[in-house]
Amino acid sequence: MIEIESGAFAYGEAGVFDGFDFAMQKGERVVLLGANGCGKSTLLRLLGGLYFWQKGRYLFEGEAVTPGYLKAKGKAFRQRVGLLFQNPETMLFNATVFDEIAFGLPQRGAALRKEVEAVAERFGIAHLLGRSPLKLSGGEKQRVAIAAIFAPGPDLLLLDEPTANMDPRTAGWLVDLLYETPLSMVVTTHNLSLAPELGERAVVLDEAGRKLYDGPVEPLLKNESLLLSANLLHRHRHRHGALEHSHYHTHDWD
Repeated sequence: MIEIESGAFAYGEAGVFDGFDFAMQKGERVVLLGANGCGKSTLLRLLGGLYFWQKGRYLFEGEAVTPGYLKAKGKAFRQRVGLLFQNPETMLFNATVFDEIAFGLPQRGAALRKEVEAVAERFGIAHLLGRSPLKLSGGEKQRVAIAAIFAPGPDLLLLDEPTANMDPRTAGWLVDLLYETPLSMVVTTHNLSLAPELGERAVVLDEAGRKLYDGPVEPLLKNESLLLSANLLHRHRHRHGALEHSHYHTHDWD
């Protein structure tokens, strides 16, 4: 479905990716893991056609994604590839939640209203349709943003820390929703406890954007040395009265 061949991308003189290779088949669910600042969000924006590789090639369904490709086929590409930013406020720009969901839909009139209402019901935001999305809580904004990218019926979801603004109950709802959704996905997180719930395959980036691991999730979670090198595992001391001990912890906060 997608393939990156020897991709290189940098901000100024600071290298983010260099000689990066990645491919996934239709229907795969890939969890992209790494500490903050390793390039996870950048990689999703490259996959979503917001940034372009400076070297190498990025293929979507066998076609190179370039400025020229998006000029000719950008509307269709963005309907097929849904990108969720980590901060939902950067995605919300319409006057109402209804307009936010309707923005990417081709229907008009009664058909449009029916479709928007169906999407809103599925995501538990039907009561918010007349509200301004910018006046909602963080979790509500996240639900609206996710509903908006689901609405056009994408083939590939690129989700950047999708549970970051959610309380535990809502995060559980989203994990169940994604599990039941038969779409290709790349989901970023630095929360190892969520990794097995979000996908079967994991890609781990180190803090310089290099790929440390690409394979099944379960063996990765048992590889302490690799998790330490990716800064996904840390060790610190605990004090219980006069007793003190230390052990490893995963980064399970957002």
